[in-house]
Amino acid sequence: MWLELQIFGFRALWSPYYLIFILAISVLYYYITGPKRKNGEERPAVNQQIMFYSGMILLYIIKGSPVDLLSHIMFTAHMTQMALYYLLFPILIIKGVPLWIWRKVFAVPVLSSFLTLMTKPLVSLIVFNGLFSIYHMPVIFDYAKSNEVAHTLITTFILVTAFFMWWSVFSPIKEMDRLSPILKIGFIFANGVLITPACGLIIFAGTPLYETYTQSGAWMQAMSLCVPSEVLAGLSASLSGPEYFTPMPLVEDQQLGGIIMKITQEIIFGVIIAYIFFSWFNRERDTIDPLPPNVQTES
Repeated sequence: MWLELQIFGFRALWSPYYLIFILAISVLYYYITGPKRKNGEERPAVNQQIMFYSGMILLYIIKGSPVDLLSHIMFTAHMTQMALYYLLFPILIIKGVPLWIWRKVFAVPVLSSFLTLMTKPLVSLIVFNGLFSIYHMPVIFDYAKSNEVAHTLITTFILVTAFFMWWSVFSPIKEMDRLSPILKIGFIFANGVLITPACGLIIFAGTPLYETYTQSGAWMQAMSLCVPSEVLAGLSASLSGPEYFTPMPLVEDQQLGGIIMKITQEIIFGVIIAYIFFSWFNRERDTIDPLPPNVQTES
């Protein structure tokens, strides 16, 4: 498939402008947390810097590498992209940005009330999972894939709600850390439950759901989101649809995409639950008072 993808050219495969955007954000982060810091503003710890820059690398892989091009060809690639974009990337950024920056963001007068509302656990839980499910309704999905502005706005807004959702679990601001460890585990379980219907409908659908991957006109329109128009115009006569690049039947590609989304979600959620549980366990163990040295236990 790699040889076939090269017909779209370097810009479509590697998105150099998006790479410049990623590098600009990384440089800005370095400048704000380094030379631009004021007294009292701590430099991010090494692990925070690793998380932030890992998030930037992941973002480029998701949205700037051939993965993005493949997401317009195979539904499997699209769901892999969504899983990493919404379920992993926000965690790395939340953990990678220093506390004093988050405090400044939440101190912006008009923005503060909105952020306080949207980061409430129940609100963020319902809004993120609701928008994710609505986005994958065929009529919404096909429209988003056919219009660059709509696609950018919709996917970016869902990403923002993903940040709100993960804030309930990883909030660095103590007064906004509203959930106990056991409630955080329950919160993650609830996320897994709410995202299941969308995955289930995709997995068990007996026919292709999305015109984006089944009709040549809709597919070419979707490809225009990531392939330069002059390149696409030269290829339009020879390309009829995704079947040119993969022998996998459309229904099987769709079902595999739903399965990958669910499995990836379960892996990420499982790792986070384990992290929360063991952090909680170790914290509780450290708070237990040791026995006085003069007290002997029964033998």
